[in-house]
Amino acid sequence: MSHQNRPRTLDSSRLDALAAWLAASIGARAVVFDQVELLSGGAIGENWRLDLSVTDGPRAGRHAWVLRTDAASRMAMSHDRASEFALIRAAAAAGVRVPEPIAVMPDAALIGAPFMIVGHVAGSAQARRIVRDPRLPEFGDDLARSLGAELARLHAIRPPVADLAFLALPSRPPARAAVAAMRADLDRCSEPRPALEYVLGWLDRNAPDPQGLVLAHGDFRTGNYMIDGGRLTAILDWEFAHWGDRHEDLGWFTARCWRFGADEREAGGIARAEALYEGYESAGGDPVDRAAMPYWRILASARWAVVALLQGERHLTGGETSLELLLTGMMAPEMEYDALLGIEALEEGAR
Repeated sequence: MSHQNRPRTLDSSRLDALAAWLAASIGARAVVFDQVELLSGGAIGENWRLDLSVTDGPRAGRHAWVLRTDAASRMAMSHDRASEFALIRAAAAAGVRVPEPIAVMPDAALIGAPFMIVGHVAGSAQARRIVRDPRLPEFGDDLARSLGAELARLHAIRPPVADLAFLALPSRPPARAAVAAMRADLDRCSEPRPALEYVLGWLDRNAPDPQGLVLAHGDFRTGNYMIDGGRLTAILDWEFAHWGDRHEDLGWFTARCWRFGADEREAGGIARAEALYEGYESAGGDPVDRAAMPYWRILASARWAVVALLQGERHLTGGETSLELLLTGMMAPEMEYDALLGIEALEEGAR
């Protein structure tokens, strides 16, 4: 299941063209790569650490940057690198802690795939280590508040935004738009999923009233942020960002599937859900509709089930041979079960 088992885009032994392009992009006389290393993770995108030296220009000196490009096959729902770069720039301009955007190549001419280069951020994003850190009782609530505050800053971005014109505005209320997208994705899978179809029908019938569109991260969870010494250093992985309901990100973060076994800590396996909400509201986010959160957690379980199935399809249909992707596809029944339990709990509470 190692990340080394799949074919990769960047040939780390042939970097002259990349160095010349990067030097021109940042206004330098020359760029020299000291070390290039493939980083772990990245089922959808692949990430390379670039240790380099820059001669002259505004960025002269030694740097650690990250080149991010597509994995061997990519999911249709994920943004290309140029779009992700634009999203990171928009988030940075809104004060969200993100890796510094450096440069972007929107086509495949240079290394065989589009890519972007961003600043390297100190810390770890390994979710299972974060939720099992013995120091978590000391910093977990503060970390959740910081994450809530970052989310509030992100959600202050609202359409229209000229640099984000590639993001389509949903043609129906955000929850129902999310359900319609999941149904379309499910139609591309090779096996029927009756339990998931039932869940999607329930979500469509019980969709909450829309509360306005915000820039939703789309994958805001433990594993997609960096911490160093218990402190937040950056929000990562923007390939699913879209215009949506602000509760979607909050529901995704608090869904059981993203607690990594620490089920008693609703906020991403690190803290109380209230700590996340407190950080969100104290940073200027609109009041969280706590009564609506169970719905958005059910939607999160359904969405992760669909994404897991699509990941498995990448292996099954020959797009990318990977035991990691195959095993991810086998996680869908657990997510379906979570969603059904959530529906049962809500309906029993309504009686």
